[in-house]
Amino acid sequence: MHHVRGLRTLLVLALLAAIAAAGVACFDDDDGSPVPVRVATATSTATTTATGTAAATPVETSPTATAEATAPARPTATATTGPAPATPEATASPEPTSPPAEATTAATATPDATATPRPTAEPLAVRLEEVFGGREFDRPIEVGAYPVGPAGSGPGLFVAEQEGRILVLHPDGDDAVELLDISEQVSRVGNEEGLLSVALDPRFDETGHLWVYYSVRGTPRMTRLARFTVDPGDPLRVEPGSELVILEVEQPYSNHNGGAIRFGPDGMLYLGYGDGGSGGDPRGHGQNLATLLGAIIRIDVRFAAERAPYAIPAGNPFLGIQGARPEIWAYGLRNPWRMAFDPVTGDLWAADVGQREVEEIDRIEPGGNYGWNILEGTRCFQPEEGCDARGTVLPVAEYGHNLGCSVTGGVVYRGEAIPALVGHYLFADYCSGRLWAMPVDGGAIVELDRLPAEVASLGTDADGEVYVLTFGGAVLRIVP
Repeated sequence: MHHVRGLRTLLVLALLAAIAAAGVACFDDDDGSPVPVRVATATSTATTTATGTAAATPVETSPTATAEATAPARPTATATTGPAPATPEATASPEPTSPPAEATTAATATPDATATPRPTAEPLAVRLEEVFGGREFDRPIEVGAYPVGPAGSGPGLFVAEQEGRILVLHPDGDDAVELLDISEQVSRVGNEEGLLSVALDPRFDETGHLWVYYSVRGTPRMTRLARFTVDPGDPLRVEPGSELVILEVEQPYSNHNGGAIRFGPDGMLYLGYGDGGSGGDPRGHGQNLATLLGAIIRIDVRFAAERAPYAIPAGNPFLGIQGARPEIWAYGLRNPWRMAFDPVTGDLWAADVGQREVEEIDRIEPGGNYGWNILEGTRCFQPEEGCDARGTVLPVAEYGHNLGCSVTGGVVYRGEAIPALVGHYLFADYCSGRLWAMPVDGGAIVELDRLPAEVASLGTDADGEVYVLTFGGAVLRIVP
């Protein structure tokens, strides 16, 4: 979640032309915008013509290959694509395994333009109130709706801690029931390792399935997606020995593990992976379709079993492409820290943590290449000038390190308590504590609040109301 800061502010001319055509502007860190700024429409890609100018073209949203779902044996994805670099910041990049591309024309980078945020159409007056009686948790990383509260009455909320515990509480009290404790099998060697995500099965009332993603203690270093089952007679107790390992991925470094399990409106499981860590993507995972690192995957776990833990959905865009992992839904990501589906539109929103300069918000499309490590946001990263960004999907919004250092993705608000907030994507910065709201259908981004603690995650209850998790502070609920 953390990364270094830098001063360089270069932008690909091709992208700048596309942005200018869309009527939006980028920012300069020296004259930084007070809020994140919109970059492009969510269905734009950066393309470079023979003259070196750019144009916005629609992303192909239909799948590039279709087939009946297949059920592979449980794979262990290998993160490495070659020998480890001599230093963490090495820039060796293997050739990506991807469909053939047209001949490239190098883009020329120029300094950013200064952004001028538009005024808001209507004030968004909200406040944040403490829940759970002001109780503080040990590095809470996930919060969500749970069908029953600690006394067996519902509805409740679960809170997951990075050390490996999942607790069930009621918002109005601090009494907690421990639903699951896997701390003995969770690695906390690195700051970004641990229990990283929890999600209830879409048919939880029928199946009792609880999905977790965590760093595995021991060697080799890896992360694991697993399923646990709640006792049918006691929804506040996970059955001992019920863990089913779904997918393990080796991690070359302790950071950039990504980590957000989300079920889509199609019933499929989506999971975001970071690029494997270190700094600058030294092993070139972001642009390599032969690894799951640096990608968001989509798998079918409805009939998960030990011999066939998941199947490949027919609509996955890289299914049938030689050398590509069929699980991949989108790629070119550095470290997607939290993503969420809009419960109304079904759109998938993700926040991708930047390296030196830029934090970005993306709307995820099937088959989309989100640019890392060619780009950091809309700026050339490798190389720092003249990068070829054709075919990459532009972020919807981005901000520089004048506003923070590490984006925390959030949710699209669809609750009833704050009508003016409906249809806004809420997100924050881990370091600065700034909390923002961005209308998903266009419009100005506004700052809602500035918290004194590190913002680690956002989640919703059964009514769609939003909760904010912080390290070193109470859990907060956004209220009118």
